Amino acid sequence: MIHILFFVEKGKGHNLYDIDGNVYLDFMINATTLILGHSHPKVVSTLTEQVKKGVSFSAPTESQGRLSKLLVERIPSIEKVRFTNSGTEATMLSIMAARAFTNRSKIAKFEGGYHGSQDHVSISVNTSRENLREETNPGVLEHNGISNSLLDEVLVMPVNNIEKCKELIYANKSSLAGIIMEPIISNLGYMPLDYEFIKFIRDITEELGIVLIFDEIQSFRLSRGGAQENLGIIPDITCLGKIIGGGLPVGAFGGKEEIMDMFNPNSQNFLVSHSGTFNGNPMTMEAGEAVLEELTNEKYLQMNNLGDELRNKLSSVFNELNIKANVTGIGSLFAINFNESEVNDYRTFVKRDILLGRIFFLGLLNQGILWQTKNAGALNILSSSKEVDQFVNASTKMADKIKTIN
Repeated sequence: MIHILFFVEKGKGHNLYDIDGNVYLDFMINATTLILGHSHPKVVSTLTEQVKKGVSFSAPTESQGRLSKLLVERIPSIEKVRFTNSGTEATMLSIMAARAFTNRSKIAKFEGGYHGSQDHVSISVNTSRENLREETNPGVLEHNGISNSLLDEVLVMPVNNIEKCKELIYANKSSLAGIIMEPIISNLGYMPLDYEFIKFIRDITEELGIVLIFDEIQSFRLSRGGAQENLGIIPDITCLGKIIGGGLPVGAFGGKEEIMDMFNPNSQNFLVSHSGTFNGNPMTMEAGEAVLEELTNEKYLQMNNLGDELRNKLSSVFNELNIKANVTGIGSLFAINFNESEVNDYRTFVKRDILLGRIFFLGLLNQGILWQTKNAGALNILSSSKEVDQFVNASTKMADKIKTIN
C-alpha cells in the first residue's frame, strides 16, 4: 500500500503545491473531481459570493433547482434528481430505491466494481489473487465488520461474460431487485465494458423487471450526458458525484419519475425516507453549476482527444521498450497496468505486477508528476499537449530504468 508522502499547501490550475515548496503536475485532481483544475476563477468567485450570503440553510435555494435542471437536461435517464453529500450515499439510496420499487431483496454487482464504502457494495472489490474463489459468486467480503449474511443478499457477477451473467440472473430473477454497474469500470483502469455486454444487461433487466443502476460518478466526465449518452443505453437510475460539486463534497442520484417519487413525502408512492443536514447545500450547488456551465462540447472534445493522444503515446513507449503493459481508459481517463495479458475483467486485471506499479508511481512522483497510486489519472480543461508530453517523458524515463533493471 502506498500513501501520499506530502502535505498539500495549495492547488492552482494544473499544479499542486506541498508545504515543503515542491510543485506537482496534478493528474490525480482529487480523484478525477477537479475537471476545471484547481481554484478555477469562476468557482472561486461563485463560492466567495455565496459565503457572504450563507453556507447552509436547511431549506431549498434557487441554485439547487438550477443544478437539478442542468442534470435533467443533460443526462438521458434522469427525470428527477436528489442530492447527497457523497457518491457512497448516492449508491446506497439507489439500491434502497431498487428494493422498494421491486419489493425484492437482492442486488447484483460486478467483481472488481467499486461503488463506495457502504456494506452492500463492499464485496469482491479488491480481492487478492490468493482469496479469489473459483466462481465470482458468492463474493468475498472486502474487510472486517461486514456481516456474512450479505453474501446471500449480494450477487457477484463477472464483467463481459454474457453467458455466466445470464445464468446467475435467471437463477435469482424472483428475488433480484437491481443491478449496479459502472459502464466504465474505474477500479480496472477505467476499462470500458463491451457494448454488447452492457446492452445485454439492459435488455435482461427490462425483461425481468430488474432496476438497472449506472454508477457514473466518474464516467460522467466523458460528455455532457455521460457514458450513457455516448452508448445510447439508458439505465433506470444514475448515480453521480465528483465533478458535479465543483470540488466540494457531493453526490446525487436520479432516474425515472415513478422511481424517484418514492422519496417524495407528498407523493402517494412515498416509500423511502431521505434526509440529510447538508444535502443540496448552496455552496456545493453553486460550485457545481459553475463547473457544468464551463463544460461545453468543445471542452469535452478537447479533453477526450488529448486522452487519446496520451494513451497512444504511452502505448508506443512500452511497445518500443518491449515492456508488458496495458494502457487503458477512455476519454479524459487513463491508466497503466503492468500485465502480461490484455485486461478484460477482474481476473485478468488482478494478475498485474503490483510492485512494478508502485515503483512506477513513486518514480513519477519524484519527477513532479502526481497521479493515483493505482496508476491511473485524469485530464482537465487546462490540460494541453504540453502536459501530456510531460507525463509521457516522465514515464519514458521510468520505463528506461525498468528495462535496464530487468
